[in-house]
Amino acid sequence: QVQLVESGGGLVQPGGSLTLSCAISGISNVARWMYWLRQAPGKELECHSLINPAGDKSYSTAVRGRFAISMDSAKNILYLQMNNLRSEDTAVYYCSLDDLGHVRGQGTQVTVSP
Repeated sequence: QVQLVESGGGLVQPGGSLTLSCAISGISNVARWMYWLRQAPGKELECHSLINPAGDKSYSTAVRGRFAISMDSAKNILYLQMNNLRSEDTAVYYCSLDDLGHVRGQGTQVTVSP
């Protein structure tokens, strides 16, 4: 049974940083495409960061240059380093096996506020 468990969210001031983690279990091989999504209040689920088995990374325009996705395959943990956070980054953040969030964790809340 696949389990994705996010952690590391919280309240941070604008300009601050957070690192999210996603513990992955129930998958025989984590060398696969992995995604970070987020859903802001009143908005649709948005895929903003992805990593492929070769380690290539891609980001949406909204987060490029500020967010960094990485995978520790030995520990089965997916990370999201978020820097220079803005109020518009406030959302519930999910790790997912697909870019539509069909298989995702329970999410972790990130709130960016003074």
